[in-house]
Amino acid sequence: MSWSIRSRVSGLVIGNTCQKSHAIITLRPWSIARYHAAKTAPLSLGETMSTSIKSIGKFQVVETLGTGANSTILHIRRSADSKNYALKVVPISTRQDLKFLDQAQHEFRVAQMLDHRNLIEIYALETIRDWLLRMRKLHLLIEYVNGRTLDTLPRLSIPRLVQIFVQVAAGLVHMHRRGVYHADLKPNNIMLSRTGEVKIIDYGLAWIKGENKGRVQGTPEYMAPEQAKHGMVNERTDIYNFGATMYRLVTWRLPPSSVAKNDLPIDAKIQAHLLKPVQECNATAPPALCDLIHGCLETNANKRPERVSAVQGALDHLADQLVCSPEDRLEAFEW
Repeated sequence: MSWSIRSRVSGLVIGNTCQKSHAIITLRPWSIARYHAAKTAPLSLGETMSTSIKSIGKFQVVETLGTGANSTILHIRRSADSKNYALKVVPISTRQDLKFLDQAQHEFRVAQMLDHRNLIEIYALETIRDWLLRMRKLHLLIEYVNGRTLDTLPRLSIPRLVQIFVQVAAGLVHMHRRGVYHADLKPNNIMLSRTGEVKIIDYGLAWIKGENKGRVQGTPEYMAPEQAKHGMVNERTDIYNFGATMYRLVTWRLPPSSVAKNDLPIDAKIQAHLLKPVQECNATAPPALCDLIHGCLETNANKRPERVSAVQGALDHLADQLVCSPEDRLEAFEW
């Protein structure tokens, strides 16, 4: 068994460049990957990489951007030209950890199907093995965004939020045209850069149209009822995820969860009853925006907008109406 992955760089650790190209990285299970880290020891889970490792191959480790249960994300800088990247490092300690390789391969393959300014780029996937050919960790080389995820930002004005929503919609339209559904859109998975550019991140739960979904996962407060109950993922479930994201950022409240405490789906009528109207939570939200959010959050999927492009058009119109001065623009937001 073998598979090929298209890479947009000619090398990660030992390559001389990370410019886009059409190199093919061929990975084979239980064999040595094409690329190798230069003299880097396996990293044990929980180790602080920013203090223990100052460089990886031809890259300088600048800082640790974040840590999760099974990964560390580093800010790295290429020595040759000082270009910045994010590097996701996933330790592989046991055979059970090989599931993380499957996830990384999926995320990388999804990224290679996409090419849009509002979608995060993943340039390369690399597996690292020890001298006994045992896989010890994997790297994902990712576009670096000098910014923060939306869940970590202070409350933003409606004009600025609408500009963010316009860019999110643009990214989703591109994904859907390529036959990819994000399936886990939420403020944590959207980044705002210091220059006002928005990036959708994390394709770990994304579904490619026509492929087996396996177990559908997501974040209960942002999942569509049919996503939680029947494992459905499509354009309209992404629209619900987007509506829940807009609701959270406009009202500063979480929408009602699609999943009860016993992990069973909540009845759609009960869920709709629990949803507090947007304008009651934020009187500054214009009626057109409130109606759009509620339309995206319809528990009946057939009552939601059919296409994200329709949502994008409505948001474009709102942005034209609401962004009236330079102070309203995203670029003017002070961090």
